[in-house]
Formats: sequence, structure tokens, C-alpha cells
Amino acid sequence: MSYQSLLAAAGLGADQLQHGVLIARTPIDGTELGRLEADTPERIEAKIAAAVAAFRRWRLVPAPARGELVRSFAERVRRNKDALGALISLESGKILSEGLGEVQEVIDICDFAVGLSRQLYGLTIASERPHHHMLERWHPLGPVAIISAFNFPMAVWAWNAALALVCGDSILWKPSDKTSLCALALHRLLDAAIAADPQAPTGLSALVLGGPSAGEQLAAHRAIPLVSATGSTAMGRAVSLATAARFGRALLELGGNNAAIVTPAADLALSARAIVFAAAGTAGQRCTSLRRLLVHRTVYEALLAPLRRAYASLPIGNPLSAETLVGPLVDGAAVERMQGALAVARQAGARISGGESVRLPGLEGGHYVRPALVELLAPIDISRQETFAPILYVFPYEQFEQAIASQNDVSHGLSSALFTTNLLEAETFLSAEGSDCGIANINAGPSGAEIGGAFGGEKETGGGRESGSDAWKAYMRRQTQTINYSPHLQLAQGVKFDIV
Repeated sequence: MSYQSLLAAAGLGADQLQHGVLIARTPIDGTELGRLEADTPERIEAKIAAAVAAFRRWRLVPAPARGELVRSFAERVRRNKDALGALISLESGKILSEGLGEVQEVIDICDFAVGLSRQLYGLTIASERPHHHMLERWHPLGPVAIISAFNFPMAVWAWNAALALVCGDSILWKPSDKTSLCALALHRLLDAAIAADPQAPTGLSALVLGGPSAGEQLAAHRAIPLVSATGSTAMGRAVSLATAARFGRALLELGGNNAAIVTPAADLALSARAIVFAAAGTAGQRCTSLRRLLVHRTVYEALLAPLRRAYASLPIGNPLSAETLVGPLVDGAAVERMQGALAVARQAGARISGGESVRLPGLEGGHYVRPALVELLAPIDISRQETFAPILYVFPYEQFEQAIASQNDVSHGLSSALFTTNLLEAETFLSAEGSDCGIANINAGPSGAEIGGAFGGEKETGGGRESGSDAWKAYMRRQTQTINYSPHLQLAQGVKFDIV
């Protein structure tokens, strides 16, 4: 199927993609897919004003009815799953099964949000005053700006959008300019659901296209109480400063330098499979990708031998081909950063397997690399930094406590993993003295989160939580309410204030 056919299947006609300064290219071979107009500051301002007006109406719609809008949107996504999954592969470069999996994640979070629309529970609180009762109640927050990254061009937006909508908020979406087509295709399905819902106001959801300045305008705007941003730590720091300056909220999902520990008690066959996917899947371009591997000396060679074989034989190629397991990096700059990191490791004496650029017939304009295993005796500065590419730094260790300390000795705190069949090791890793990350897994790699659990991390990962569990509270405002059902004024803490 041609690229234009894939675009058309996702609802993107050639007439929509002919004008503008935003050039969409596929990392498969560098082909230009289309051009889109960037929103001007004036147009962004108008979309924000419309979102404010829409919020004032949407907050009055009962939450279960808001859930029905999300259900309707999810049904449209289900019907278009194959086309949307192929579009993700075409524009971001991830393999087709991962593209389809990402669309399934959109569907799953919508299902979660529909159920949530009947479970936005508050609390009743015992009052110390007689004839009083107290409540904790949650109210819609306001317009929510969502800034998403290229590597999950649909799912991360959906994590935020589905929850925000059932919570009674309007939304504005600023996608990565590397994956504007994915945003356009998915958002048109939400537009259709909104148009078909008599209770959904115009302006409830808006797509904002453009570069960093568009995100900066959203982050600084006083009418937007919450900015949810996914991307680099540098980007998150800028968003955090902009929102803090106006006392807004920032929900940040930033970088990760995730580690896995393999102990002598590990199932090595299971460990090897999990490690290869976590480190090489999505061409190492997940925030949860495995970047550091700590292996006990007694099982080091037994594990590294199959890892080296797997890395040497991973099928690299067109992500739309079923046999491909590793697609391209998103652009040439990503390749340069990878090669720069490998050069530093090489100078430090690392043993490197793979890492070279790969030229594929007919795909010369793409950015393909072989995933790299970088074996070192101890961590170095470059291994403590996140390089958004398929580089796995491998270190031996002697003591379990040493491995945990090494895992935690980075500025990020997103995801982590331990491979062991030893109950004491597993429980220690999951305890307060174990992993310092927001996500900790036993006998499963650090990548591949499910929507039921809140997603996010600590330290320079940002501290935010999205998706499942009680992450919905970020999209609402909490109000403590006190009701006196007597004719007497009772003051708390025994305070007396009698007047004549």
C-alpha cells in the first residue's frame, strides 16, 4: 500500500496536506508526506478563548454523560484501529505491532475513563463539632493543555484527554511537530464524536499545531490551570517555570534512564527476552526504554552470550513489514546523538557490539541503526545521561545493595526492573530502600506500562502521574466543605468568640 493510501485510510486527504510550513516526513525513507499550517499566536489565543467558553458549559454536564462522549470517541477509534496503527508506524517509525498496540492503548484508556465517569468519589470526614459534617468534593478544573512527544503520538494524549474530558475539562492538544499527522487523524475522530453529541459544546477540544513557541504560549497562559507535558527534561523544566510563575499546575512526564538488575537467582532465558525488547523495542525511543543493565558477575557471561547473539540478528527495516523488529530512529539528529554517545564510551574502553548505521536498499533516506550493547566495568558520565536511542550499557556487580545503589545513581527516576526468583531480593527491591523509581517491576522489563496503573516517575522525570489509578485527581480541583445543621455557631479547636 502506498503512503498516500495509508494517509487516506486514516482520513487524511491530499487536499489537507498541501500547504504550510510544517513538513511531515516519514522516517522510513525520508519521503515528504505533506505540509500543514502552523497556528499563529492569534489563532492559538482564539482556541484558548473557545476552550474557556466550552469548559463553562461542559462542567455542568453530568459526569456519566461526559463519559458517553468518550465512549463514542473510543468506538470510532476501534473502527479505525488498523489505519491509525499504520499511520503511527509511517510517521513515527515504530513497528506495526507497536503502532497497533498504541491505538489499543487509546481504546483501553477510554474504557477506563468511561467507568471512571461514575466513580469520581470524594470523602466524608468526621467533624469535631457537634451537628456538623464535612465533605471533600472534586470539581472540574478548567481548560487543560496537553503537550505530547513524537514517540507515543496518540496514546499519551489519550491518557490525558480521556480523563480530562470525563472530569469536566476542555482540552487543547499541542502534538510534536514530528507527528502532526497522527494528531490530525486522531483528533478528527474526537471532533466527529463532539459534533454528534448534543451536550458537547463547540471548542471542547482543539488541536494546536506548531513548534516550541506554540507550547510556550500554552504553558504561560493564565486561562489554562493545568499543562500536561511529555518530553525531555529540558522542555519540562521550561514548562514548570512558566506555569509556576503564574501559580498554574504542571503535570510532567519527562526522561528516563532506566535500569534492570539480573541476580544469580534470575531465570536467564526470561530475562534475556525481556531485556532485548525493553532495550531495542521502539528503537530505544521510549522514555521507559532499558538503558542500563546490572548483571551479577556469576551469571554475566551466561546472560551476555545470548544477548550478543540476539542483538546481532535483530531484523532491522521498514516498520510496516511484519518481520521487522527494529525500525528507524526518528531523524538524523537522533543518529548523531547515538554515535556521539558511543564514541565517548569507546574512548572509555567499552566493548561495543552493534551501534553502526545500517543502509537498506530502497530506504536510503531513513535513519537505521543496529542496537548497541556497551559493556563497561563501571558506570561513566555518558551512561548516567539519557540518550534517546537503542544503547544498552551493561555493568557487572558483586553485591545486591551495590546494584540498587548504582541503579538509583542517576538524575531520572522513571522505571526499573529486577530479574530474580529470590523472594527476599524481590521484596527488598520493592521496599523503601529499593528502587527509587515511580515504576518497579519484577521479572518484567521497565517498558510496557498498562493503563490501570498510574504512570510516571520521580526526580528529573517530573513527578507527575497519568493514566490509571487515581491520576484523575490531577485534572480536578478539591474542595473541603463544612455544613452546620444546627442553629448554633460552633468554633473548631474549642475557640471562644462571644459577642454581645
